[in-house]
Amino acid sequence: MSNVEEKLAKSLTAESTELIPYLPYLLQDLWELGSSPRDIVDMTKKHIQVSKNTKVLDLACGKGAVSVHVAKALGCMIRGIDIIPEFIDFANKKAQEYGVENLCEFKVGDINEAVKVEKDYDVVILGAVGDVLGNPEETIQMLKSTVKNEGYIFIDDAYGNDDSDVRYLTREKWLIFFQNAGVKLLDERFIEEDEMKSINDEQQSFIAMRANQLKERYPEKAYLFESYIKSQQAECDELENEISVVTMLLQSI
Repeated sequence: MSNVEEKLAKSLTAESTELIPYLPYLLQDLWELGSSPRDIVDMTKKHIQVSKNTKVLDLACGKGAVSVHVAKALGCMIRGIDIIPEFIDFANKKAQEYGVENLCEFKVGDINEAVKVEKDYDVVILGAVGDVLGNPEETIQMLKSTVKNEGYIFIDDAYGNDDSDVRYLTREKWLIFFQNAGVKLLDERFIEEDEMKSINDEQQSFIAMRANQLKERYPEKAYLFESYIKSQQAECDELENEISVVTMLLQSI
């Protein structure tokens, strides 16, 4: 399987690329798959001057929840890119439903390739947690290349609670990293523990329901769907107990 598929599977906590064709079915009940649209809109209003000429790039846009809400609330142009065609189809339907189809452009694509050609945006959003674009340093540099000088970058990630977990940088280490990368942290929004648990419980119930339906339809692949339920639950436990999930607004300097 390609490196792109492996990164996609990992970003959606799928343990095998074999699950990728089933992800649209498993996630059909969920619209918000990445960043919180509310947080993105609120931080944009607070820190960024937005006009009808503002250009926003939404990488790994999923089903377009952030793009549609940003376009609706702020009236700016936004391009969303995701590798799953069914997600892009859903995003286009939502743009029409919310009356912002003239502001939103959604297309199927690999964001690893998109960052090489998409340039001169005012704002870029990456709602995919993990190493979809590489390690943190590689990710920041790629995102910086898509925005204008002093442009803005939204990323979703997590702060490690201490140095014992090497998978996640502590907030202090993130700040040092930002300074070295030529960006500054303007704002950050955390998901409160109770809210995180509520979101996880609701999403997990939908995913488990769809996974069980697939197990009945494809009994020979039951192990695959059962594994996804377990990996999703493990991620929920981690999000609730081991790390602090955060949406960060950065500015290129």
